[in-house]
Amino acid sequence: MIGYLTQNHPLIAAFRSQPLHRKRAASRVTQRIFKMAPKLSDYFHDDEIVASKGDLDRPISGLAMDSRRVMAGNLFFALPGRRADGISFIDEAINRGAVAIVAEKIPSGTATRVTYIQVADARRCLSQVSQRYYNFPDKSLDLVGVTGTNGKTTVANLIKHLLSTPTQRVGLIGTVNYDLGARVVPSYRTTPESLELFGMLAQMRDAGCRQAAMEVSSHGIDQQRIRGMQFGVAVFTNLTRDHLDYHKTMESYFEVKTRLFTGEAGVAPTAAAVNLDDPYGRKLAAMVPTHVKTVTFGESPDAIVRAENVRLNFKGTVLRLVWPEGSLEMESPFIGRYNVSNLLAAFAACYALGRDPQVIAARLKSFAGVPGRMERIEEGQPYNVLVDYAHTDDALRNALGMLRAITPGRLFVVYGCGGNRDRTKRPLMTAAVQEFADFAWATADNPRSEALAQIFEDMKTGVVAPDKITFVEDRRRAISLALDSAREGDCLLIAGKGHETYQEFADTVVPFDDRQVVRELIGIKKIKTV
Repeated sequence: MIGYLTQNHPLIAAFRSQPLHRKRAASRVTQRIFKMAPKLSDYFHDDEIVASKGDLDRPISGLAMDSRRVMAGNLFFALPGRRADGISFIDEAINRGAVAIVAEKIPSGTATRVTYIQVADARRCLSQVSQRYYNFPDKSLDLVGVTGTNGKTTVANLIKHLLSTPTQRVGLIGTVNYDLGARVVPSYRTTPESLELFGMLAQMRDAGCRQAAMEVSSHGIDQQRIRGMQFGVAVFTNLTRDHLDYHKTMESYFEVKTRLFTGEAGVAPTAAAVNLDDPYGRKLAAMVPTHVKTVTFGESPDAIVRAENVRLNFKGTVLRLVWPEGSLEMESPFIGRYNVSNLLAAFAACYALGRDPQVIAARLKSFAGVPGRMERIEEGQPYNVLVDYAHTDDALRNALGMLRAITPGRLFVVYGCGGNRDRTKRPLMTAAVQEFADFAWATADNPRSEALAQIFEDMKTGVVAPDKITFVEDRRRAISLALDSAREGDCLLIAGKGHETYQEFADTVVPFDDRQVVRELIGIKKIKTV
């Protein structure tokens, strides 16, 4: 993606200034740049090429996988997709300046000035070539990959914070943003495509980063975006129902996650940090290869890094952190039992990297939290308002169960279910809300191209107490009604979108930030009561 990847602009300019049809000689500058240009043959092994047509020793200016982003001299990867096949965009890529094409089949009509390379698996090839093109940046970093249904963002951000020092910046690739060392850019996908991943890791390396934390989604693993990537530590948080529209079954979902730890994603990690409190984590711990250092974590007495004597309150958590060489009493700014697990995951990852928990524990006090993850909104109101990304039944149950235990008044929730996603979790999310909340407002949460009426119908099948829930199509209206109902001592959780600053509909995306909306509405309501 332009904006995320750095480009070789002098080389691209040289390709643009090439003489057409060779009727005139190229300038000396252009010739000099071309002599230094990388060549196709530098990035392919013979056994990776099924067939080819054209010159394999031709220079290229860079890599592209989106025909709209192709620049002069690029090698274009025509990837198969769920909605469209990249082969359909080969002509557009060539018109934009692509000089070579990689695809799983060579099209019948080919351009004489272009090289075509046929491979067995275009996505795998993209990852392999990207890694070579950017000179294996993953091997220059202590790279921590965090996977699991819930907690990835919190754990990855906490790892980044714990590893950072005043003189050492740590990179981050995650749901909220990408910290590339020299700059921070907004995130557009939890785990980007391999081309973007290796390109961003290279920027971290070149900016002086020596460690990086990265969220690894199941889609990213299954679609080979991390193929061949060397992780110093792979972290498993938990596994609950999510993305079953893609994976179909929990067994398939789990199998995809295991690839990060077993080496089936290309390379086994140097170490693994696995949640022993999660049943899938216990199963996974037994599957990690013996040559991979395994650090289990949890409240289980069998865990290598564990929490003991946990005391929860509304402002944070007090616990005893225990590891093989020692222990310490510590205060965590996180609230909730599930955040104890997130905290342990981060410490286990750092421990697996050889860091001393006594040293890094002091850095926890300065952790500001993660945007949209149990983020408290303070505008002088007498009740509590929290915005969280919880968008599965398990995440809602954990969040609401925790808030129920520490809320002196009533517990309210605003939530929704995404469109064009797993329909089976919708009644489960409603059931979780009804189990803990005194009242709930069900509303829109990125309905996309699915009718909101259909989403509501699916959600309603989980209703057991109709008098404790109402369905409101407009999300802003739902939040407003919830704020009107809140009194001193109450707690309102606005769940589902967290850090997101938009709402997705069928043919458009509109600005919408739960945190901003809450602040605006509280301000308006204060004016009306004056």
